[in-house]
Formats: sequence, C-alpha cells, structure tokens
Amino acid sequence: MGEFQAFGTKALPFFKALAFHQNKQWYDENRSIYEEHVREPLSALLRDVSAQLARKKINLSGDPKKVIFRLNRDVRFSNDKSPYKTHAGAALYRNGDKKDVNGLVYIHISPQECFLAAGFYHPETAYLKAIRQSIKGRPERYRAMVKALARKKLSLSHEDSLTRLPRDFQDVNAEDLVEALKLKSFIIRAPLAKAELKSPALVNRIVDFALAAEPLIVWGRREDIGP
Repeated sequence: MGEFQAFGTKALPFFKALAFHQNKQWYDENRSIYEEHVREPLSALLRDVSAQLARKKINLSGDPKKVIFRLNRDVRFSNDKSPYKTHAGAALYRNGDKKDVNGLVYIHISPQECFLAAGFYHPETAYLKAIRQSIKGRPERYRAMVKALARKKLSLSHEDSLTRLPRDFQDVNAEDLVEALKLKSFIIRAPLAKAELKSPALVNRIVDFALAAEPLIVWGRREDIGP
C-alpha cells in the first residue's frame, strides 16, 4: 500500500472556518489542523500518484515541497483583501518542474467543489499563438486529440474563451476549429466526490485521469507545437 490513506476529517471544516475568520491569529492557532489534515495527506497523495505515473511512463510528477500552492493570497491587485485561500491546490508538472508549464494535472480540494483538471492554463502569448496556429494548420491532429478525449468521456472546457476569433485566424470557418481558436486555455476537468477524499482509491482515480488527459498534454507539448 502507498502512503496516502485519506484526507483528515477536519480538512474541509478547516477551510470553512478559515473562510469565516480570515485572520492571521486564527490561522496561526489552527495551523496544526491544516498541516495534519490537509498538507500531510496531500503530500502523501502527490508522492503516491507521482510514483504510479512514473511506473506507467507518464512524465508528470511533483515534489510536495514545491507543487502545493500556498494558502496566502496575492492581494496586491485585488479588491478582495482576504489574506488566505479557502481551498487546497497542487499540480503535477512535466519533469516535475513547476516552471515547466508545458502541460499539467491540477488537484483542487475545497468545501464548495473538488475537482481534477489537466492541460494548458493561460499559456503565455507566444505559446498560445503557436497552439492556435497548430489548430489551424494541422486540424486533423487537433481533431484526433478531441476524439481521444471523447473516448474517455472528456472534453475541452469552453468557459475561458474569447467572444470572437482572434486576429490572423478570421479566415477559419469550420465550427469546431472556430470554437477551439477562441479558447484562452486548453483544459479538461472532472469532478471529485467528497467521499473520494476519504479513500486511498483517490490515488488510482487521479492516475486514471492523468492517463486519460495524456492525449491533450502530448498534443500541446512545446516540442510539437512551437515556441
């Protein structure tokens, strides 16, 4: 058996309470709950998932010390000055490198919603343009990826999308390509039931999702797309 057994029983209640209090004194007094019920199980989960993916020759992994997102919010440019996030987030990266945004699998745990996501979130401008050029210039490759996802009952999210075609792509007419070219992120998502947080089977659930997401992550790799 692996390290991960379950998130602690106080994991989700901790985030509910943090959302209510949102102050450093309360957080400092309750930090041990976060460490024991959230961070330690999440670290074990990441190690187990990384090990299984390595055995399956899937190049996604993450060192818990580097890939668990901080609870502190960056409030410099936000009207919401709440100091803490009210969810746990972590990601598995290609080569285990957080700086390599060349495809990832993301884990989100919160009282409101738990989910998995994978793909390319807000690629930098040059990378996004290269992805769009690949869609336009190699539509058969894009469509093959979409079909591969569909076989796993997954599809690209269209929530993060432009209202009109970007400049230099307005000559594209095929409806599926038009919708793809409007995307600002290329992401798939799958919900997690809160009951899944209580079982070591969560490791296999994430591994299976990463395997299902592989067509998307391989399709969007820099070495196959461009800059």
